[in-house]
Amino acid sequence: MHSWQMTAAGKPLQLKEGPLPSPGPGEVLLKVRACGLCHTDVGYLYGGVRPNAPLPLTLGHEIVGDAIAAGKGAEDMVGKTFIVPSVMPCGDCDLCNRGRGNICRAQKMPGNDFEGGFASHFVAPARFLCPVPKGTRDVEDLAIVADAVSTAYQAVARAGAEYGSMVVVVGAGGVGTFAAQSAKASGAHVAAIDVDPVRLSALGKYADVTLNAKELDQKAIRQAVTAYEKEHRLPAYGRIVLECSGTTGGQETAYALLTYDGKLAVVGFTLDKVSVRLSNLMAFDATAFGNWGCLPDHFPAILKLIEEGRIELKPFLERHPMSRLNDLLREHGHARRPVLIPDFEG
Repeated sequence: MHSWQMTAAGKPLQLKEGPLPSPGPGEVLLKVRACGLCHTDVGYLYGGVRPNAPLPLTLGHEIVGDAIAAGKGAEDMVGKTFIVPSVMPCGDCDLCNRGRGNICRAQKMPGNDFEGGFASHFVAPARFLCPVPKGTRDVEDLAIVADAVSTAYQAVARAGAEYGSMVVVVGAGGVGTFAAQSAKASGAHVAAIDVDPVRLSALGKYADVTLNAKELDQKAIRQAVTAYEKEHRLPAYGRIVLECSGTTGGQETAYALLTYDGKLAVVGFTLDKVSVRLSNLMAFDATAFGNWGCLPDHFPAILKLIEEGRIELKPFLERHPMSRLNDLLREHGHARRPVLIPDFEG
């Protein structure tokens, strides 16, 4: 097999060749069809974020592939195609039993806790793999369901977005794009905020109003959202805000948009500290929560929305040969989610 491995922080990934791994009991060997490039991978390599597993480590946690071999107990999975959830719970602990498997303390994340998908082959626990229906077209695009799409979907679901809700998405990047789509699929009104006019324009029908944070300050953004709510006779309470930018400015803007009975979901990540007045939560009787990953249970519903065309992937991703991986890691900040297709020789 071939794999692109992180050997040290700040250094380009190294292409390695080794024997084809054998799956153990309850595991499958996937031939990788595609692996998405996430900002988290950039964080591991250049941002000072440490992966849990020791180096060298193959990065990549948005994986779709074909099962070509299996260990004991998973033999019936051979010949099928699967999406690998980026958060894989144990399924047996108290948190898992209470429906909070996305924060299972024994969870495993590819490219963080064990070898990831920037490779020709990948060994995965079989239990929570999501099968791709036969006949599905553009299977490689489904790699980003593993994280970018599913993480956004779960945040929207947990926030309780529904028909007539007002949802504000702060950060229209790789995750925010799909937060807007998931919110729209629920029947909500959607406002999107970003500093990049290209990203805002790309959202098209999935955002009822777009606001450029380079042109508007927090007060003007808040006034614009309120004006939209009044124009469409929406309640002056219960606003849902999804912070997907992972920046201090984005997080402060998101917090400033809280209203009475509002909900703030923090989806983006930054190591920087943010200055906010927590008493606003008390004054508005509002709720703020963080969202980590997505329960594998949600994946079938997500695939159904994609099949129905209510969540679109292709306009928001770009395919590249995996041999371009180091270039793409250096460039990061892409307008569309990079999806890497293995092109190893031999």
